[in-house]
Amino acid sequence: MRVEFGVLGAVTAWDEAGQPLPLKGPRHRAVLARLILARRRVVPVTRLAEDLWDEPPGNAVGSLRTFVGDLRRALEPDRPPRTPPRLLITEGSGYVLRVPKDDVDAWRFEQAVDSLAEAGPARAADRLCEALGWWRGPAFADFGDERWLRSERSRLSELRLHAVERLANARISLGRAAEAVPDLDAHVTDHPWREDAWWLLALALYRSGRQADALSVLRRARSMLRDQLGVDPGPRLRRLEEDVLRQADHLDPDAAAASVDRVWAEATAAYEGVLGSRARTRLESTVGLMRDLAVTGGGGLEAARRHRVAAVAAAEQLDDPDLTARVIGVYDVPAIWTRSDDPEQARWLVEAAERTLRSLPPGAHEAARCRLLATIAVESRGALPVGEAPSGAPARPLQAAGQAEEIARRLDDAGLLAFALNGTFMQSFRRAGLAGRRDAIGGEIEALSAHHGLVRYEVLGHLIRIQARCALADLAGADRHATAVDELATRHDLPLVSVFTTWYRALRTATTSSLAAAEGAYEEAAGALRGAGMPGLERGLLPLARLCVRLRHGAPLDGVDEGADWGPYERWVRPLLLAEGGRAGEARAALRAVSSPPRDLMFEALWCLTARAAVAVGDRDVMERARTQLLPAADEVAGAGSGLITLGPVAECLAVLEGGPR
Repeated sequence: MRVEFGVLGAVTAWDEAGQPLPLKGPRHRAVLARLILARRRVVPVTRLAEDLWDEPPGNAVGSLRTFVGDLRRALEPDRPPRTPPRLLITEGSGYVLRVPKDDVDAWRFEQAVDSLAEAGPARAADRLCEALGWWRGPAFADFGDERWLRSERSRLSELRLHAVERLANARISLGRAAEAVPDLDAHVTDHPWREDAWWLLALALYRSGRQADALSVLRRARSMLRDQLGVDPGPRLRRLEEDVLRQADHLDPDAAAASVDRVWAEATAAYEGVLGSRARTRLESTVGLMRDLAVTGGGGLEAARRHRVAAVAAAEQLDDPDLTARVIGVYDVPAIWTRSDDPEQARWLVEAAERTLRSLPPGAHEAARCRLLATIAVESRGALPVGEAPSGAPARPLQAAGQAEEIARRLDDAGLLAFALNGTFMQSFRRAGLAGRRDAIGGEIEALSAHHGLVRYEVLGHLIRIQARCALADLAGADRHATAVDELATRHDLPLVSVFTTWYRALRTATTSSLAAAEGAYEEAAGALRGAGMPGLERGLLPLARLCVRLRHGAPLDGVDEGADWGPYERWVRPLLLAEGGRAGEARAALRAVSSPPRDLMFEALWCLTARAAVAVGDRDVMERARTQLLPAADEVAGAGSGLITLGPVAECLAVLEGGPR
């Protein structure tokens, strides 16, 4: 039976049906509260006695045993006699409460608030509203000012106040300022020393069309702070009062947007007037604009790709190789995903870059040559061969990446080197097990870009390292890079970045939480992809994630939709679905037809899926091929190098392959 514990209010416990369990008297509840406070650590009996009594009586240990026995019967009423308890356990000379984090309301509340550190306002508002509803009163409400409770009670109270203010801020950001006013009004009444609360209330009133009320609140705040605390309002409150008095544009999002629109229109008109019909300058400037447009969101990314090809074609018509090289190379948009959104377009751009390289005079235009080579390396992801050519010479994209990097280092140009290293990253999939190599590439891009102010490449460096640290089973390291990249994206208005960090956090949930939590996290992540303009990433990804989650949790695959759009993963997923569905003959035929997966971020994951199917039907030839390909990645996590999905340690798959057919 599952038991849930509550300390956000009176200390209590509920059974699976939500009914309160009979915890008896205050000493019993105190023992339970003290054990919850220990967070699954053992509390010695002597410490329990010291905390429960100012002066422990002579029979304190016997009394504690009685309380514990009563609690065990209340928490596990159906436990057979002489069987060990499951929840309240004796360890050494003390007791410990062994319960999952989700089963204590305070722990669940803390986890919910922490998980929203980088969330957008819509998700934050919904989740915080739900989490604040778990509070039934002050924390540990049925206890007085016990010394062993003071720190935790204070910490939880502060966390709750922060959540209230975060919820109000989210509602204001969503244009629901009037909805935030009543709760904020009560909040500042109960906690008048919190300047952030006064600031939020005044802003909410102003955004609700109540300027006079906003000024009145700010003056109340000043009076209260001076009269009760003897201090003046901080600079944030003083600045808000000045802004409200002058009706500053930035307080009204619509007015601020209108001001930006005006500046944009005037600058565009001036630009058109100066350039007139100077085609060459206009072409280069247009591609520069497309580069900026590509990072603004889904529609911008799609438009940028489309107009980029048109600009390159127009440049080639002018029969000026140097201009064409600049038009191709100026589009140095950082690339993280190893499958092209438009393979045909990518192939055309690679061919145009190769033509332009052949047209440039030997020994000249080294920077332009470097950019063309880096373009070949980046655009060849998932479209052209990667690895070794039959002759033994490096394949062209890998060769281009090396040449671009060599030129950039020789020219000592940070921007060129960041672009060239992006190409090196895209060509770093010659075999499985190269996450450490990619981590080093990401680290160099990150450090180089941070030093030279190349924000978009600094973001790329962090994203590469999220992928690599996941593959190396270092989620704490991946967390640090995810936090850093979200901060950069917020500060510099790069909305597409959140697609990757949202999917990373779904992967993290799939690794550390329940099946239901993982599936919910992936549904949310799929929502972040919709409209992002990334078909090379989006197609087939959600069904693949669902399949991986169920395999990782040992859940049956009968809930997997075989008719889903599996996108580019279809041929490696199909044999497993057939085998799990009892169609061994069809699975064997599908395995015979399947080729090696592309050498990209999904390489290990697709080989692991293929290996499962081969083991299921006893195809020893495919099993051996899978083992050979996966062996270099024995210390990595299959699929996690994508930063999106995981099938668990590659070593587990290798162990199954060693064991043979089941």
